[in-house]
Amino acid sequence: MTTKKLSALALLVAFMVGVQLTTHVTGTSYYLTQLTMTIYSCLLIIGLCLVMGYAGQISLGHAGFFAIGGYISAALTTFNFRPALEGGSSWVELLNTTGLFTSRTSMFGEPLLSVQPWIACLLAVSLTALIALLIGIPVLKLKGHYLAMATLGFGIIIFRIVLAMEIFGEADGISDVPGFTLLPGLTVNGNLDNRVVNYYIAAAFLISGFALLLNLIDSRVGRALRAIHGAEDAADAMGIDTARYKLYTFVLSAVFAAVAGVLLTHYSGGISPSDAGVMKSVRYVAIVAIGGMASLWGALTMGGLLNFLSLRGLFGSYDDAVFGAILIIIMLFAPEGVLRLKLWCKLKGHKEEG
Repeated sequence: MTTKKLSALALLVAFMVGVQLTTHVTGTSYYLTQLTMTIYSCLLIIGLCLVMGYAGQISLGHAGFFAIGGYISAALTTFNFRPALEGGSSWVELLNTTGLFTSRTSMFGEPLLSVQPWIACLLAVSLTALIALLIGIPVLKLKGHYLAMATLGFGIIIFRIVLAMEIFGEADGISDVPGFTLLPGLTVNGNLDNRVVNYYIAAAFLISGFALLLNLIDSRVGRALRAIHGAEDAADAMGIDTARYKLYTFVLSAVFAAVAGVLLTHYSGGISPSDAGVMKSVRYVAIVAIGGMASLWGALTMGGLLNFLSLRGLFGSYDDAVFGAILIIIMLFAPEGVLRLKLWCKLKGHKEEG
């Protein structure tokens, strides 16, 4: 990693620490709850930025990948296997002896035997990657609005599945999701006493993911992706395996979304069908567009700002309408994003002419 990248990441770390210290000094530590949720959403957004800004693929189904990760982990860690164990199920007994299950008590005092969060997380992310691979093979052959419609259809399917299946709580979703213990003393949960710890856990995941993507886009793979985005036919003629690069990028982006879904679900203690809704995907696309599709820093900045304002209830009941309107405005007047240099140069030029 170059000195420039290390300096940029150090600045991001300093900013994260500065935000937490500011909330402590000003007595506004309650903001850390929304900030932590915002950080997990930003993890999905920078993954989507890789697909849209560098591979040139429009995805309206990333809320579906988020939901797959969150719902699978939630279902496995809340489903009670104890009746099967007491009924003499040999495979449940075998899995229990290997340490894959954990015992706890539900919010109603019921003894539960469920899958360990680490195992649930690995299964959820692996399943998401597999689904993204299977979906991506045929879908990524499409381009433009055809691809957008195909991914939108995938998102709608996931939404209807979680809304209809009893194991996923149907319209109520899944609640009472236990905390996710990453290491002794480091647990992802919504406990108010652990707000600061959880904030830094989320920050560590985001910074790690961001560093990974920064290195990726400046590597041979990143150069290939930019070539595909600029002129796919030309890139293919030069020997770049465009189909493979697009597919792997799509899967990696889905993994980012799944990890965000798992962590945010365990932090919030639940997940609902609204997290898989089409408007969630539209929101993510809008944020990437606002920050600049080929700008990880822009996507991260605008993702953090707009998600936090949304979670604080600034837009009220017009939340979805605001993000839809923002997307339209950006596409009309600033298709390269509000943080792109060309836009500010144009504004400056108009100002000087006036």
